[in-house]
Amino acid sequence: MLLELRMAVLEANLELNRRGVVLYTWGNVSGIDREQGLIAIKPSGVGYDEMKVDDIVVVDLENNIVWGERKPSSDTRTHTALYRAFPGIGGVAHTHSTNAVAWAQARRAIPCLGTTQADYCAGEVPCTAPLPPDEVRRDYETATGDAIIRRFQGLDPAAVPMVLVAGHGPFAWGKDPDDAVHNAVVLEESARMATLTVTIAGRDPQPLEDYVLDYHYERKHGPNAWYGQDRK
Repeated sequence: MLLELRMAVLEANLELNRRGVVLYTWGNVSGIDREQGLIAIKPSGVGYDEMKVDDIVVVDLENNIVWGERKPSSDTRTHTALYRAFPGIGGVAHTHSTNAVAWAQARRAIPCLGTTQADYCAGEVPCTAPLPPDEVRRDYETATGDAIIRRFQGLDPAAVPMVLVAGHGPFAWGKDPDDAVHNAVVLEESARMATLTVTIAGRDPQPLEDYVLDYHYERKHGPNAWYGQDRK
């Protein structure tokens, strides 16, 4: 079932490992077939060095397993919450990458301090509010998704394809699993750069000017984007 999607999700998970933003079994990537309403996702607790395409699990948007012999990622309910709320996304990636987690543990958004971040994110990387105890006890993973969704009220998830979950870590998404991984790697590098900048300049460094931010974001993602080569 959904072999092509499962292969894409496997490769995206392996790319997280190759890029050094996950350790051991930390992190997971999923992808969705919107026509069928089915999601392929990393199996829970399976190491990247042993994962095969038949280990990738297929679930529906209500978290029911519809294909596979493994248990899906423990973060599955967060992924499905995001797919239900953000209909334009096709892949979700979650890591515990060092610098992004440090900002999440500090409960701080990552300000847009330079053009590197502006190329991928139209502003700061937001951080959610901490989860209340009743939501944690009832359904932690769904509550994590709900916290992200609440934080994105008034934000465009296509323009800001990444978030920090307070006390937990980063999630990123994109048009497909590979794009979600790309954004997760960019998020970690942006967090590392921000950490170094704060170390040099102090707690509240000067953010990138809005007009420079807008220019860099629009040249890659605007309606008349001109970055890269023309596609023939």
